[in-house]
Amino acid sequence: MRGALLVGGATSDAGKSMIVTGLCRVLARRGVRVAPFKAQNMSNNSAITPDGGEIGRAQALQAFACGLEPSTRFNPVLLKPGSDRRSHVVVRGKPDGQIAAADYASRRAQLLDVVTDELASLREDFDVVICEGAGSIAEINLRGSDIANMGLARAAAMPVVVVSDIDRGGSLAHLFGTTAVLGAADQRLVAGYLINKFRGDPGLLAPGLDQVRELTGRPTFGVVPYASGIWIDAEDSLSVSVGRRVGPVDDDGRQVRLGVAAIRLPRISNSTDVEALACEPGVDVTWVDDASAVAAADIVILPGTRATVSDLAWLRSRGIDGALRTRAERGRPIIGICGGFQMLARTISDDVESGIGRVEGLGLLDMSIRFDADKITRQVTGQASTSVGRVPIRGYEIHHGRVDHGTDDPWITQGEDLIGEGAVRGAVRGTHWHGLLENDAFRRDVLAALAAEAGKPDFAVCTDTSVAAIRTAQVDLIADLLTAHVDLDALFGLIDAGAPASASIITHSLIH
Repeated sequence: MRGALLVGGATSDAGKSMIVTGLCRVLARRGVRVAPFKAQNMSNNSAITPDGGEIGRAQALQAFACGLEPSTRFNPVLLKPGSDRRSHVVVRGKPDGQIAAADYASRRAQLLDVVTDELASLREDFDVVICEGAGSIAEINLRGSDIANMGLARAAAMPVVVVSDIDRGGSLAHLFGTTAVLGAADQRLVAGYLINKFRGDPGLLAPGLDQVRELTGRPTFGVVPYASGIWIDAEDSLSVSVGRRVGPVDDDGRQVRLGVAAIRLPRISNSTDVEALACEPGVDVTWVDDASAVAAADIVILPGTRATVSDLAWLRSRGIDGALRTRAERGRPIIGICGGFQMLARTISDDVESGIGRVEGLGLLDMSIRFDADKITRQVTGQASTSVGRVPIRGYEIHHGRVDHGTDDPWITQGEDLIGEGAVRGAVRGTHWHGLLENDAFRRDVLAALAAEAGKPDFAVCTDTSVAAIRTAQVDLIADLLTAHVDLDALFGLIDAGAPASASIITHSLIH
């Protein structure tokens, strides 16, 4: 098998990332040399490659499903929103300035060569490349400068499968309308459809799929059922909704449970940091945005953000700063990660990200933060002291901020020279390291300390939870779902055959 396939969406958040992850895993388990690809991603949930490049977190998970290390080749263009109208641009893993939304159309035309060259290179090195589109493939107002959906499919002569989330309603209309609004040349590349998150009796849906085939001339390759156990790294921080429980909900009958409140900052980044805690039995993690929830929780996570100073002002406007100070005074645990760590400082000097200059931080840690124009992006390793001795740890950094440490103890030590990283003052902890809580032995030790500080010393920490094993089980679960509910032979036949030689063209005369 050799070729490529683009998995596009009828809407944003239709399940493209999940489908690509599952297809990559199915092919890898069959011994096919497969790689993921997303030409352009807009996300503040990012990962760091071994060489220090930055890519979308979803593409790092897809690489994991393929048995590969993350690489900038899999996501050559990454946009990180800093405000509603401006984004930071990352090209081939490295910062490449900022751009306003209105100006990006001209910039995308220049980036088309970047993404098509990278895709062509991957197709030479791998048997199959499974590409993920961005948003909806029917954003016709952006079609002229598109480099991630039909523009990419046309440039690379790839067949396209469109995914629709039926749980939201209107799925059949989405499939028809998405295809119908495309130009004829784009329509010819649309080979068929996938329905995602279906609940109920497939027999009731079948007549609708038959009618969609009559109207469009295209088959539905599968109906993937809704599965509550599916839990993968979120690509878009906007999908992190207030009140949403993080991770699978377990009810193991424990009498003592820990409630974790993760503050849903407006420009949250790397929201996946909190998910390692949600892997633990008896730990309930929920996204919140109000002071009362922050006050009531056993543990509070102040996560990363793409706009530290602006989100700090938002936090103050909602009275959450006062709730955090009260927690600190009462010795109740708070963890700040990256931007959230920076907010805990005495002062923040930012002439880079916000351009505001010096502002007062929350003052819960004895340090100052200074933003530097050079961005730190790297994987990191180190050691940490735990109740069972020193244990190895690893993580990654993505930040402009530099720390001027004061009198607080470091949270972890880094490298052979044991340089301190992060800070601890009482029950307040902070670090620039993302992924720190994914280190199993370290997380268990921290969780035991947090439970005691929260007034729940009887909480029993699980001794065998493995985040890596849970992540492996998740990608295998997705692959198993697709194997059971998708016509993979037909889908993979598209990869071998390439773009359809001929396909039905929907004209407006079909719409009465």
